[in-house]
Amino acid sequence: MAATVWSAFEPIDKRLFRCDYSDVAVLGKAVTRGPAWLPFGLAMHIVNGAIFGLAFHEARRRVTIEPRRLALRMALAEHMALYPLGYFVDRYHPARGEAGIPPLLTNARAFGQATARHALFGIVLGRLAR
Repeated sequence: MAATVWSAFEPIDKRLFRCDYSDVAVLGKAVTRGPAWLPFGLAMHIVNGAIFGLAFHEARRRVTIEPRRLALRMALAEHMALYPLGYFVDRYHPARGEAGIPPLLTNARAFGQATARHALFGIVLGRLAR
């Protein structure tokens, strides 16, 4: 659910940050360049969110941190750990420079966008975990 909210937030944060970065496009256009990139990208993004949710569930059982704080911290930690991989998207993604995949993904606006998205994901996941 949290990954679906994130995906729905993308058009809004693209305008707010003035950056055409889309995680759904990065995922979907890595698999296909045709019109099916959107459903593929959404499906992959939702599966990634579900896997993260399973990791959160296991972490929640092992630590005493309040679930909302844990979800937010884990989401932001994932962001900080994975954001540097944007370098490889910038260099090797087959659709770099196309809509949703700006030619320089490792810029301040894209970083802010990704931070906001991960924070939203963590907040939604934490609320759903009650």
